[in-house]
Amino acid sequence: MTSGATVFGLCAAVAVGLGLYGLITNPQPLRKIIAFNVLGSGVFLLFGVVGRRGAAAGIGNDPVPQALVITGVVVAFAATALAIALLLRLFQKTGTTTLCSDVRPIACSDPSGD
Repeated sequence: MTSGATVFGLCAAVAVGLGLYGLITNPQPLRKIIAFNVLGSGVFLLFGVVGRRGAAAGIGNDPVPQALVITGVVVAFAATALAIALLLRLFQKTGTTTLCSDVRPIACSDPSGD
């Protein structure tokens, strides 16, 4: 029978894998933001598992991973809010949420390409 830490560790690995897959394969910025949040959730779960494994040995919970997870959740929330605000501003200015793939920024706004 597998232990709870192993199951949570596997779930963390799956979440990190899905987040990386979404970051690599999705060209839309909003989907990349969501994939980055899934990846971060997997990392937070992994930190929680690492902190809990010490408690399973009878030592007690390690407060450092718990503090890192709490701080990481707050920072991830703020970064997500900033990314969505920037994406909304980009949509208001350009009418699209995709960035220009051209090297010259003038080519994005000038349809003639001159």
